[in-house]
Amino acid sequence: MSTFFSTTKNKITTLAVLVAVGGGIFYFCSDKGNDVAPAYCEMAAAEVSTISSSITATGTIEPVTSVEVGTQVSGIINKILVDYNDVVKRGQVIAILDKTNLESELASATSNLQSAESDLNYQKWLFERQETLHKQGDISDNAFHQAQVALRQAQSAYNMRVEAVKKAQTNLGYATITSPIDGVILSRAVEEGQTVAASFNTPTLFTIAQDLTDMRVIAKVDEADIGGVREGQRVEFTVDAYPNDLFNGQVTQVRQEATIESNVVTYEVVISAPNPDLKLKPRLTANVKIITLEIKDVLAVPSKALRFAPVPHSIDKDEVIENCEGATKIWKREGKTYKAYPVETGMTNGILTEIKGGLQAGDSVIVDRVTTAVEGTAGAPRSPFMPGPRNKKKK
Repeated sequence: MSTFFSTTKNKITTLAVLVAVGGGIFYFCSDKGNDVAPAYCEMAAAEVSTISSSITATGTIEPVTSVEVGTQVSGIINKILVDYNDVVKRGQVIAILDKTNLESELASATSNLQSAESDLNYQKWLFERQETLHKQGDISDNAFHQAQVALRQAQSAYNMRVEAVKKAQTNLGYATITSPIDGVILSRAVEEGQTVAASFNTPTLFTIAQDLTDMRVIAKVDEADIGGVREGQRVEFTVDAYPNDLFNGQVTQVRQEATIESNVVTYEVVISAPNPDLKLKPRLTANVKIITLEIKDVLAVPSKALRFAPVPHSIDKDEVIENCEGATKIWKREGKTYKAYPVETGMTNGILTEIKGGLQAGDSVIVDRVTTAVEGTAGAPRSPFMPGPRNKKKK
């Protein structure tokens, strides 16, 4: 029984201490419950700063120049002489198709040309003979004209056979596939023994990038931001493969063609991306920040300071307002006086505004006037120890 009373006594003592402490905290935090809320001015100094603004977008890393190498003739891949990442030179043989059918076509075309040449020579001899007889009056005009027609037909057939030989020779040359540029093999889409069929769409065998040390980013910029993008603007971007590295580039082109995906309109912006250490790889996703405004080493103040103006009914009775002429002004507090000064502004990014005249570095200006919240004012928190209003019983 004594243990029970002892425990109860300790609980009552602890509760009394908590109530006393809580009441004291509430008393002092509420400024004794009756005082007017204190006010103070939020100040900021005019400082030499960099004013900048930017827009963000995502893009894809691409080589500046890449070529898809195909074939203009059908056949079986006989040899492949290069592989992924191989460095190739312009004119270097990279693949060879089977030439059996193409060589046969060339031989047939050559044979037909020889036959056409023989017929042409015969028709020339016959025409010359008929011409001599016609001059002597030994043959009719009709026979002479027939000889002329036969010669023209033989000449036309010969010309066709010449072109057929040229075509067969060209097709045979297409069987040897060479690199059109100096570069690096990015992809290889065929294997030895594979049949390729050339039709209206030339099959792609290889993709060759010209210079991987000179890359570019194709960024998609939203229609709301594209108006601020200009050629020559500085760009910073990162890639997930190197999250701690910051890459730099420059806007080189703003394309006029719009892309619409899921009712979202975007425009392509081309950004240079020097890649001397070959970290940037084709098709990496880039997180792009385009610097649309950048002014360094200018005197600036928070833009909020230019929107501040003291209101007579919101200041203390012993405080004074001294206004000034001018469309743009800032306010300083000198003792109990709010004093306005005209200033000349320049560029702004919405957060900082350039001050061209009227202030010096280090000058302190008013950004806002803040009133602290007190107990009992509208919206102020109630003390958990304050008893609430009693509910009146209905009669």
